[in-house]
Amino acid sequence: SSVTGVQTCALPILAAFQAEEYKIIACPVMHTETREQMICYQALYGDYGYFVRPLAMFMEPTDKVKYPEVQQAFRFIKKKSV
Repeated sequence: SSVTGVQTCALPILAAFQAEEYKIIACPVMHTETREQMICYQALYGDYGYFVRPLAMFMEPTDKVKYPEVQQAFRFIKKKSV
């Protein structure tokens, strides 16, 4: 289903290259002042905090200079849908 264009069901659980998991809460969401597309997500570890970051930043490839041992091409990969 959709609420004002935001996907609200069957959102994926993502695995980060550092092995943490995150649940997508809403995507895309729009910054009210800049109109930049953002993503709202929840950590599935620690204090289960909620976060928002620019969608483009979230979708970046893994930094192979900073993390040369990581095989995963992108920072996050889809693990399953909820």
